[in-house]
Amino acid sequence: MVSFKNKKKNFIIIGAQWGDEGKAKMVDVLSEQVDLIARYQGGSNAGHTVVTQNKKIVFHQIPSGILRKNKICIIGNGVVLDLIELMTEIEYLENCGVDVFNQLIISDRTHILLPYHRLLDQARENQKGGSKIGTTNRGIGPAYMDKMGRTGIRMIDLFEPSYFRKKLYSVVKEKNFLLRKYFQKSPIDVEKTIHDHLRITKKIKLMVRNMPYFLEKKLSMGKNLLAEGAQGTLLDIDFGTYPYVTSSNASVGGACTGLGIGPKWFNDVYGVTKAYTTRVGEGPFPTEMGAPLDAILREKGAEFGATTGRPRRCGWLDLVALKYACYVNGFSGLLLTKIDVLSSFEYVDVCVAYQYQGNLITEMPSSLTVLSQCRPVYRRFEGWSSDITKITSALELPTQIKKYIQFIEKAVQVPIIWVSVGQDRKQIFKNTASIFLKI
Repeated sequence: MVSFKNKKKNFIIIGAQWGDEGKAKMVDVLSEQVDLIARYQGGSNAGHTVVTQNKKIVFHQIPSGILRKNKICIIGNGVVLDLIELMTEIEYLENCGVDVFNQLIISDRTHILLPYHRLLDQARENQKGGSKIGTTNRGIGPAYMDKMGRTGIRMIDLFEPSYFRKKLYSVVKEKNFLLRKYFQKSPIDVEKTIHDHLRITKKIKLMVRNMPYFLEKKLSMGKNLLAEGAQGTLLDIDFGTYPYVTSSNASVGGACTGLGIGPKWFNDVYGVTKAYTTRVGEGPFPTEMGAPLDAILREKGAEFGATTGRPRRCGWLDLVALKYACYVNGFSGLLLTKIDVLSSFEYVDVCVAYQYQGNLITEMPSSLTVLSQCRPVYRRFEGWSSDITKITSALELPTQIKKYIQFIEKAVQVPIIWVSVGQDRKQIFKNTASIFLKI
């Protein structure tokens, strides 16, 4: 059982790599200790998986904390919300026995992802050919483009049908022109879009709130909050490997702007990192493995996208990138996942620096050209062959793993406070073997 010394702390959970670090499990486990769980950015491109009682449940837009009864889950204004997908997800969770309609709250400032966003995303990505970003083709980028371009449609707009209709017709005029004339695609049906979205609005009306006031009231009453990001720090629009990134701030700054609360409310920021590294889509990846190790790791770790099913690129742990994520987010602790996947490897490598044009560098380059030419400098550790999935204490971990974990902590100067040794919510324990023993 994971617990806090102070149960009423508010904290943020963020991916410390390129996403897919196992945040959903951590949110699910830690949500038992909080009253409110809020998603602050991203869209239906995020696939979060939780395994409980041998049942796998996949989330896309709703916080995974909703599996806990009597918890309030929030979709913040920083999210771009696909209402069609939301209804599918609600139906799926209701069939799993989750009382979604009494647990989910949506910000009235949340921007709505509409059918033309998805079509434009697919058309633009296909047009790029060999220069693809590697998006999920779910319309996330175009939705954020409209938000920043001040042509987006917000949740609150749907409660004013005449205004929604007028604005949608104005926006769709341009979108359909692009779809027809530039991309040679079929235009969207405006009336059908209006009808579908107004119908959904009626169903979710009671979920919608003016979020800054809602959260201020709850937090002032002593309720506590877990804010979760989608994707990971290296996919952040500002601090990731641009342009091979997502379209929002997946790092710590997105929490306040994506929910409408100030930083005074947060006590801690926790980063989730795998014991190795993966990424989906295109872009430089210094520690990417070659065959056959990548295929072995991918199979053992089930490294396939929860949203797309795409195989993830696999590599050794990159401490240059992880330390950078610690700087960007100011992590007070790390949550280490999938250390069990490395069992039975003869050795385990960890990247401690990059080699670039004959020079040793330990800073994450801003230049994509430089990063793509960086070669990893590894420190090799002895592997372990034992099955650790049934271990319930850090003291039971093989000596090789303890050395590996403590090396990571020393390198990034952030304590690894929890260790996950399997998919199930019970396969996690405090890291009492940390070199920062006060946890």
